[in-house]
Amino acid sequence: MNKQTHKIAQVAPGSIAEELELAPGDVILAINDQPLEDIFDYHYLVEDEYLVVLVEKPDGEQWELEIEKDIDEDLGITFENGLMDDYRSCSNKCIFCFIDQMPPGMRDTLYFKDDDSRLSFLQGNYVTLTNMKQKDIDRIIRYRLDPINISVQTTNPDLRCMMLHNRFAGDALKKIDTLYEAGIRMNGQIVLCKGVNDGAELARSIRDLMKYQPYMESVSVVPVGLSKYREGLYPLEPFTKEDACAVLDLIHSCQEQSMEAHGTHFIHASDEWYLLAERPLPPEDNYDGYIQLENGVGMLRLLQEEFAEALAEAVGDAGLEKTVSIATGRLAAPQIEQLVAGLAEKYPKVTVHVYAIRNDFFGERITVSGLLTGQDLAKQLSVVPLGEKLLLPCNVIRSEEQDFLDDMTVAELEKTLQVPIDIVKSSGADLLYAIIGDTEHE
Repeated sequence: MNKQTHKIAQVAPGSIAEELELAPGDVILAINDQPLEDIFDYHYLVEDEYLVVLVEKPDGEQWELEIEKDIDEDLGITFENGLMDDYRSCSNKCIFCFIDQMPPGMRDTLYFKDDDSRLSFLQGNYVTLTNMKQKDIDRIIRYRLDPINISVQTTNPDLRCMMLHNRFAGDALKKIDTLYEAGIRMNGQIVLCKGVNDGAELARSIRDLMKYQPYMESVSVVPVGLSKYREGLYPLEPFTKEDACAVLDLIHSCQEQSMEAHGTHFIHASDEWYLLAERPLPPEDNYDGYIQLENGVGMLRLLQEEFAEALAEAVGDAGLEKTVSIATGRLAAPQIEQLVAGLAEKYPKVTVHVYAIRNDFFGERITVSGLLTGQDLAKQLSVVPLGEKLLLPCNVIRSEEQDFLDDMTVAELEKTLQVPIDIVKSSGADLLYAIIGDTEHE
């Protein structure tokens, strides 16, 4: 056991832990004679009404505490390490891995590849299943840790071994069968690589994964991201408009089959495919409640719906006069321009500049806002009018540190551009009220 990962960081006021004089720095060693591997053991064991908790104080003294409580009552403890265990790194060498396409000299955390099934449950991360042992599968089933998000890529075992550069990657697919038989809910992801797992291979993967319904609840198909730092890596090419059309035709055909058999669309294309194919986004109902939103499936449709609803409810102000700017990735910029054009009727004197930022840092093939850097924003926005303030989407920064991928801070960018910066939350309503002011919103 790594005692450092089991160390208490906070004790909630009025909690059982405070009553028992537990304090930050104490270490939980065991509950009911069971050692703790991670946070899931802790939550499972504290559900009992009678507990014997073994605690080690900072001076090495050990306390054995007997506790009687309600079955759903927590002890009131927060641990220094939220997982209560070391994070498991990825053992694969995927041909599409974006971390391998990062330039040198960035902060260390950006180079860490996680492949931890526990983070799938806690944070929604996608895992390959390749570093999971049978005991990990057993714990998922025992604790009902679902949904679990799986990076499938392909259901062809040999091809999966090649794509993940791991000779065990094909056999790892059998774990999906075990999870399915146990009724564990799953979501899948396919990172599509041109000439590798597309075409007939994609059709096969979708067909195979549909057999796991209803426990496999959804699968997203996203195009591989290609930075300019690919020297020595597997030769991958960007998708064309024609490629995107073929991908969408296949996915839409499979959606029809799934709707008929199970009442859900199941297989979803990320927004990039529609923009690349120059096709309209599907209606809101096609996204099955936005189940794959974190993979960029339906983000633009949801933004449109929320913005339109908020604008319809807004009172309007013909006298409101202001100019603001929005900077975003080249992928979403045309959609944002369409949204703000709708302001003219209720807010005729509000001017919004939308700037599509070219990603010079990672390369022009990277078009999403989440990979923009402070230096690209500073360089390209310093030569255009910005108005009273600059709006940036929240995914461009780490919220706690308020910095960009290249470690430039929001404050530094504000100083460079000489304009206040407003980091906008992800909803359409947040965007609207960041533009016009939040008086009506409040």
